[in-house]
This record gives sequence, structure tokens and C-alpha cells, in this order.
Amino acid sequence: MPYGRELTEEEADDLFRDADQILASRTAPRKRATNHQMEERAQFLIKYAYVHGPVTVRQLFYRAEVEGLPGVEKDESGYIKIQRQVLDLRREGRLPYEQIADATRWMRKPHTFSDPTQFLNSSIQLYRKALWNDIPETVEIWCEKDALAGVLYQVTELYDVPLMVTRGFSSETFCYEAIAQRHSEDDRPYFVYYLGDFDRSGVDAASALEEKLQRFAEGKFPVHFEALAVTLEQIAGMQLPTRAHKRESKADKNWPYDFACELDAIPPDDLRNLVETTIEKHLPEEELIRLKRIEEQERDTLIAFQRGFVVSG
Repeated sequence: MPYGRELTEEEADDLFRDADQILASRTAPRKRATNHQMEERAQFLIKYAYVHGPVTVRQLFYRAEVEGLPGVEKDESGYIKIQRQVLDLRREGRLPYEQIADATRWMRKPHTFSDPTQFLNSSIQLYRKALWNDIPETVEIWCEKDALAGVLYQVTELYDVPLMVTRGFSSETFCYEAIAQRHSEDDRPYFVYYLGDFDRSGVDAASALEEKLQRFAEGKFPVHFEALAVTLEQIAGMQLPTRAHKRESKADKNWPYDFACELDAIPPDDLRNLVETTIEKHLPEEELIRLKRIEEQERDTLIAFQRGFVVSG
């Protein structure tokens, strides 16, 4: 209707009726889940975490959304419900704490020992062979979200690959140290695989990271950068759940899609398989097995040395 024109009585009634309906929809209490529905959700969360763990709470939320669990809205309120229920299940002893990944909090403390024998025992158990010394390139996995580090670390740890967590945009210092500390005397090709959200911020963070690493490398060695996830092809091929993209900032308004997708939407097993398959392009499984065999032999040598130390002591 034209601005400034007085409403007719019928138009005013329609307008007020629509306003009342909108207000009611916003203020009406959400229907509480029944005990049966809560138990159905609990059984799913417990089983999924056992089979696919460690997983993040947000990954559980996305799987609950995909499976259409009762009472789980496809928004932040649904995530909060899953978050609360997972906490209750852990406190009740039904869901082991170690099945939920959270690498966002950590502690600094030096390793200390009660005596030299304890030190030797610990050192032998912790001994790892440097698997990449004779490989013609170096590889790193970079992840936007620190909570997912607990999901990915069991793969990167096995293959002796650094897992770099950026928490969004990487700082100049973090990128500089990645180049300076690891590659100051190493001119092998440097492969960086990045995992982040498919949204404006995630894509911009990936581009900024690539620019910084290329700049700090100064052409001393080739830097190969690949955004490993999330991609348009993965969203379509894996039928990943999406969300509406934010349009708050000017930069967000330039995002060419009307949807976004979080890295957590990729199931944990698929995420780990993606990283493992990528690493194996540079360090094949048969080479890993060979190096692990050498590692065991070298550990046996350390054990023999320890026994000689104890006897002589």
C-alpha cells in the first residue's frame, strides 16, 4: 500500500491479525520432548559416539538433525538441546567422557620424573621415529576449529604430521613461526591442507592463510596449498546439512551463495578418512608400515640400553 495512505478498516484488521500471529509464533513455548523421545535421542547419541568417536558435540547435533531425531530443531536451540543432553549422559555415566572431543582447553606443565629410571621408562614409551626425514616433501594439516583437533589428531599423530589449529583467521606470528621453525633449513616442497567452514569467513581465512605462508616462504621452497574441506562438491556429494548464511556485514553480503556449511557437518569418520587419504598420497601405507617396524626395532635397542644402565647403576 502507498506510504501515508490511511488504512481501511479491513486492511487494519488484516495487519493486526498478521502481527498477532507473528508475535504468537515467537512467544509460544516450544513443545517439550516426551520421556520416550528423550530416551530415543539418548540411545542414538550414545551409539553414534561409541561407533564414531571421538566426536564433537556439534557433530552429534548435525547427525541428529540429519537423522530427524524428535524435538531437535535445525537451529542453535537444537544444538543447545543436544549439548545439554550429552552433558547429562556423561554425568550419568552412560556416555564416556573420552568419546567427546574438546581440544579448546589445555594445560602447560613441564614433564618431571622421580628418578632417572622413571625418565628412561617414559622416554622409551614416548619414542617416535621421524617418519618424514626421507620423504621428498613435507605435509601439514591446518584446521579452522580447535574442537575438531581431538577428532583429527589420532590420524595426524599416527602419520607424524603436524596438526595446526588456527581458530579462524591465522595470525601473522603463527604463520611466520610455521615457516621459520619448520622450514628454515628445509627446501622440500611444503604441502598444506586446510579444513574450514564453507562460508564467507572460512573461505577468506583460507585465502589469507595461503597468502601469508607464500609470503613468508619468500620463494625459498614451493608452497602447495589446498582447501580440503568443506567444498561445494562435498556438500552435494555427501548431502551435508547447511544453514542460512549470515548477511550482517558488508563482506558477508558479498557471499555468492544463500547457504553455508560448517566443517562439523562432515561425519567424524569421513573427516578422518579424508585426512588419512590425503596424507597417504605423500606417505603410502606400505612405507608407514616399514617405518613403524624400524621404530619398534629402535625402541628395542633403547630397552636393552636401559637394562644395561640399571644393572651398571
